[in-house]
Amino acid sequence: MTEIPADARGIAAYIASQELIRVSSLLPSNRNRSHVVHSLVNSLGLLNERFLPERKIQIVKPQCATQHALSVYHSKDYLEFVLHSKESTENTVSTASEYGLEDVSVSSYVQLVGGATLTAAETLKTGFAEVAICWDGGRHHARKSKASGFCYVADCTLAILSLKKPTPSIPKPKVMYLDLDLHFSDGVSEAFYLPQSSNSQILTFSIHHAAPGFFPASPRAELPNAAADDFDPFTLSIPLKQGASNGTYERIWPTVQHVKDIFQPDYIIVQCGVDGLAGDPYATFNWSIDVNVRGSMGWYVNQIVNEWPGRKLLLGGVAVAQS
Repeated sequence: MTEIPADARGIAAYIASQELIRVSSLLPSNRNRSHVVHSLVNSLGLLNERFLPERKIQIVKPQCATQHALSVYHSKDYLEFVLHSKESTENTVSTASEYGLEDVSVSSYVQLVGGATLTAAETLKTGFAEVAICWDGGRHHARKSKASGFCYVADCTLAILSLKKPTPSIPKPKVMYLDLDLHFSDGVSEAFYLPQSSNSQILTFSIHHAAPGFFPASPRAELPNAAADDFDPFTLSIPLKQGASNGTYERIWPTVQHVKDIFQPDYIIVQCGVDGLAGDPYATFNWSIDVNVRGSMGWYVNQIVNEWPGRKLLLGGVAVAQS
């Protein structure tokens, strides 16, 4: 386990800019959500030093991701189409559908959101911050060559690959990805799935709802069978039935903690999708956000940020539109 530099302790990098908020607010599945979230954070004074004296919030403007940075994971053909197709013609609309896109005007979104999450990762790698927050990231359904579930850029996967790279202070980093979204993190988990793996720098762990017909359909969304030939001990899942609550998550917590203790990550990425909370339109889970209630989402994030060693990256989530 790598010790956090003294000058980074207590610093949380908050990734935001007017352009990032504007572009993210155009997302079809949740229009204006980015604007509402950042406005709420500002109105509640959460960025004020007096709100949390023990942790200084530093606003960091994201850098746009270049095509080269995105190509670390995404395929050349996908990026060529997403970044360079400007007009909607019959041919481009047909091709867009093949790539899982609703339209062709997502170039700015892909570069800004991908760049925002990579900027957040960079603040951790350089030792600038102990915690990085990018609420516009967390697009966990995006694939190497295809968009999925309103996720057009695989920013979670790009962040993992970035944090995996050696630095002078961490020669062989270990990255743990924990996904708390209602939906299985298929794009991320399947990107690193390797059957019979015995040694890995990357561990993915998704806690989600799984049921027949519930998006996304994936064999990796089921509870892993350690005796199966296709078992990967570094690609883990806990599927939950409808009605999961704080009590459910409290019973799961020792398992989450045990996995972390065995793996001993240098970096922890948490996808904080909130569609499992009580009151969400999906009406599937009955999870709460109260940080003072054991097993709640707020309690989970608090434990990870304040009790676990290592550097943490918190990402938002994506609302998959219901039919």
